[in-house]
Amino acid sequence: MTEEEQRDRLHLERRVERAFFEAGKALTELRDRRLYRSTHKTFEDYCRDRFGHSRRQSYLLMDAAVVFDNLMEKCDPMDHILPTNKRQVRPMTKLEPHQQHEVWVKAVEQSGGKVPPARIVKNVVQQIMERTQVPNTYQLGEVCQILAKDNPELRGKGGCWGIVNHVGEFSCTVKIWDGEYTVGLQHLKSFDYLLAECEQMQVICDRINRVYSSGLEESVQKFLESLGKLNRAYLTGLEEKVLSLLESETTHKEAWR
Repeated sequence: MTEEEQRDRLHLERRVERAFFEAGKALTELRDRRLYRSTHKTFEDYCRDRFGHSRRQSYLLMDAAVVFDNLMEKCDPMDHILPTNKRQVRPMTKLEPHQQHEVWVKAVEQSGGKVPPARIVKNVVQQIMERTQVPNTYQLGEVCQILAKDNPELRGKGGCWGIVNHVGEFSCTVKIWDGEYTVGLQHLKSFDYLLAECEQMQVICDRINRVYSSGLEESVQKFLESLGKLNRAYLTGLEEKVLSLLESETTHKEAWR
């Protein structure tokens, strides 16, 4: 091939490799700027109708783009060895940025200096998680705050409080204002509430969950989200009145179905 053809080949190969990254970046901007609002109430509905994506597909692409971006910053640009698809990136989304870089370097080494398959990346991630494990001291019913820093899977959930309803070896499942999430121990912080306060927050969490749905008006969703980020174990009088009103409206709608 001529030098020009070789350059064109390299350029096109880079475009193919970055395809999932560009898709994730574009989806993130569409979501953050709410550019879907003229036709859809929620980002999830927009992605399903416009791209045929499930919620999981869209968020996986966005999370993969965050990891890819981090690797581009940390890896030697002269090597040009970066992920080529989201399956290679997916296992790293649960790790801190410096750990993602460590995983990728080791995975490339184990692949003989080539782009590693997802299987090798997953094995290296598991080795690092086992190496950094810490005892899980959380208890069922405990109220914790989610710390989302450097974890793309928890984007938008930072500061939310949740009730621990499952204790695993390296993580806990917590119930928050809009559902359940499995969170690594390094991304949880206990509020150290008394038992009675934990029980009270459990009741509040259940009430919010019964009322919340993606079909609610945006202002109502924002109110429920604000309750999901309280740093106190009670509702104010006004918050109690508004939540009670929403519960009454929900009960009324269900009765007419």
